[in-house]
Amino acid sequence: MKKLPLAIQTFAEIREGNYLYIDKTEQILRMVQSAKANFLSRPRRFGKSLLVDTLKELFEGNQSLFNGLYIENNWDWSISYPVIKFDFAGGTIQNRQELDQRIHNLFELNQKRLGIHCTQQWDIAGCFGELIENAHQQYGQKVVILIDEYDKPILDNIESPEQAAEIREGLKNLYSVLKGQDAHIQF
Repeated sequence: MKKLPLAIQTFAEIREGNYLYIDKTEQILRMVQSAKANFLSRPRRFGKSLLVDTLKELFEGNQSLFNGLYIENNWDWSISYPVIKFDFAGGTIQNRQELDQRIHNLFELNQKRLGIHCTQQWDIAGCFGELIENAHQQYGQKVVILIDEYDKPILDNIESPEQAAEIREGLKNLYSVLKGQDAHIQF
């Protein structure tokens, strides 16, 4: 009997650890094929983080994790995409300075993982744009951008409208880059 994947949000751990996994890859494939951008608004503990991690593994071409699942025979495994992943779940952000520092830390993690260096390190919009363009150029494939807990920094400050607005502006500075980088983005 397979174990239940309680509190596990990593697709590889579920698949490699003999946990129960209900195959939702047919729906994932439809989602990936139907729209370039997707916004998932679901309640807490609904599986959004696991879905984001599953998408990361899929786009990075980690075929062995999908053995026996619907998508195994319906995905082009000869193509892998550079994935930029941001996760704002960890810790509490209390002001714009902490948000900007977290974004820089996320940039560094992605640069290291992708083997890319941004020259505009302290310009959030500039570094994000450069990261997207350089990943597309270096890997020869458009970029996949996954953002988990995209609004948590705002929710951390929901009872302080001024701080929440300040943090919203900081996130807007990050997210506004996506529109201008459309030619470099796969998903």
